[in-house]
Amino acid sequence: MLNFVLGTVAGGLIACVLTIAAARQPDVQSRLGLIPAAPATLAAVTKPVEHDCGRRTEPAPKIGSQEMLFNRQRFWSVAP
Repeated sequence: MLNFVLGTVAGGLIACVLTIAAARQPDVQSRLGLIPAAPATLAAVTKPVEHDCGRRTEPAPKIGSQEMLFNRQRFWSVAP
């Protein structure tokens, strides 16, 4: 019987703490109607600046050449 009473009291305390913690959140308050919902303002979306990645100045190595395997620039540039 004591276990039942202690469990009920503990459950009630947990429910109260969770309810109070949830009611402190502004979105929950607006859903419950405690405060009027603020109109959502959208930030102006700007297009990110696209940098001009110049073309290679030197010709691409030929397929099957020795330069193709050991070319240092192969690891740092991506050709379209």
